[in-house]
Amino acid sequence: MEREEIQLGLAGVVEEAVPVAEEELWTEDGGEHEGWFCVRTDPFPCPAPGCSFVAGFMTAAHLVLVWEERDDPNLLRHAQRAKEVGRNPRVVGYERQFGPSASYYAWEAAGRPVHGIRGK
Repeated sequence: MEREEIQLGLAGVVEEAVPVAEEELWTEDGGEHEGWFCVRTDPFPCPAPGCSFVAGFMTAAHLVLVWEERDDPNLLRHAQRAKEVGRNPRVVGYERQFGPSASYYAWEAAGRPVHGIRGK
């Protein structure tokens, strides 16, 4: 059996999920979120079965989740959760080079979709 090579990238955490069809949820490249904040973490694999993507940030659908304010309660809650599972979170200013991004609140409004699955 051939093993697929792991790719360094950005992925998310799945809490509860149900299958969804693949679709393009956002087409933003991240430029409009420069200066916002995100949570950098130690690398961890995408939780989707068979996916070789490795995250370096808190993400959803392989997009870096961003918040406008450094002290946003939801940003701090997600950073705390990452700390509790040993991912060594750090709140940092988002830069386009981190990869495509999505506003946390736009992600929530879209039903909290994650790579290949949708949160409940």
